[in-house]
Amino acid sequence: MLAAMMTATAGGAAQAQDFSFTFQSVDPAGNPNFQIQNEWTERVGVMSGGRIEIELLPVGAVVEYNETQDAVGAGILDGHITDVSYFSGKDPAFGLAANPIGAWSSPEEMFRFMRYGGGNEMMAALEEPYNLKFVGATTTGLEGFVSKRPLDGVDDLEGLKVRAPEGLIQQVFAAAGAVPVNLPYAEVFTALDKGVIDAADSTVFSTNQSQGLHKAGNHPVYPGFHSMPLVEVSMNLDVWNSLPADLQEIMTVSVRDLATDMVSQLSIKDLEAVAEAKANPDITVHNWPAEERARFRTIAMGQWENVAAQSDNAKQVYDTLTSYLKAQGLLD
Repeated sequence: MLAAMMTATAGGAAQAQDFSFTFQSVDPAGNPNFQIQNEWTERVGVMSGGRIEIELLPVGAVVEYNETQDAVGAGILDGHITDVSYFSGKDPAFGLAANPIGAWSSPEEMFRFMRYGGGNEMMAALEEPYNLKFVGATTTGLEGFVSKRPLDGVDDLEGLKVRAPEGLIQQVFAAAGAVPVNLPYAEVFTALDKGVIDAADSTVFSTNQSQGLHKAGNHPVYPGFHSMPLVEVSMNLDVWNSLPADLQEIMTVSVRDLATDMVSQLSIKDLEAVAEAKANPDITVHNWPAEERARFRTIAMGQWENVAAQSDNAKQVYDTLTSYLKAQGLLD
């Protein structure tokens, strides 16, 4: 996919190199996330003085969403923007790195870990064997949590019938005393409304609000306390190594900007939705205190340990993550 065009000066002594890349997103065209990512590709072009051009394709355009790691490594794609958890079948380390349930109370906490607490180096080491270069991390932010019952802390999870995806998140909720239930997202509103479930691990607050979930589950928790996906920007390692140092730095800095842009724009939508919800006397928005978030992290750690035992890489992720959280006072 890499097209490198050498343009010589009239004298032929100096040369400038241009690069054209094809990336695939995990998001569909028209989705707000995809629009923000497209704005990033345009900024990369400006920042590089036109030396880098990125064509961003929507999910499924070349390969399926869970096949992009192989496609990037093989050079079918030059890069991707995707949720790291899709590759946990190759190594459980990807699942733990992608979404250590309960670890983060804000995107900024995750970004500090990634940039200054060893997270970027951890991801680079995980991806290099697959011929990928981890350029940087972004996220959509903390996912919302919808509940029919008041939730002010861990004790209120006891006996709560909660819709949650299979895997680590169900294991964590069960360890916290809740009763996980398998349901597709499309059935969440009806299940809440009819009392089949008491609560739901869902998407971000603004989407939950726009789809009416807070009418059925009128005790939402914001900010969320459980789930925040690590969305990576990665490139084919050989392609990355072909870039001169200044363009590598432009790519790295541009991804940091993408992370800020994505979180900020999606947060604006969430805050508008929270204000709308708080103005509704039938909805009570709950915000867990720091000590309750730390309690939930501690419970989650027991399940992280189970994942850590499944591969050497997963153990390395666990050690890096927990060492950082303890040093920051984010674990009991």
